[in-house]
Amino acid sequence: MNKSKQLAGLIGPILIVLSISEMVTSQIWLNVSATQTYLSGALWFVASLSIILKHNIWAFSWPVFVTIIGWFAFFGGLGRMFFPNAALKGSQDGVVVLAFQIILLTIGIILTFVAYFRKS
Repeated sequence: MNKSKQLAGLIGPILIVLSISEMVTSQIWLNVSATQTYLSGALWFVASLSIILKHNIWAFSWPVFVTIIGWFAFFGGLGRMFFPNAALKGSQDGVVVLAFQIILLTIGIILTFVAYFRKS
């Protein structure tokens, strides 16, 4: 459980900052190249593989959020690496991006709360 709280304490605030900053600066995605999309996918892939290798817990409790984030980031990173142009088109659909950011923000808030405010 300690490893889960440590990862939640790292991933939660990252998701909060990423989702809010991407909602506020959504126009930056209009001029992104396929190369930049590939690079972001590679970074997501590396980060997610770290999570998956150290935390692959499938229990019916909050640590499963850490595992699910790891797997979603893994497949998202692969998708950006192998299909950067498709990822670019998807990142320009405002409604889909906003929905995705709200989901990430919600999970980030949950993980941050569990890591910093909930007693074991």
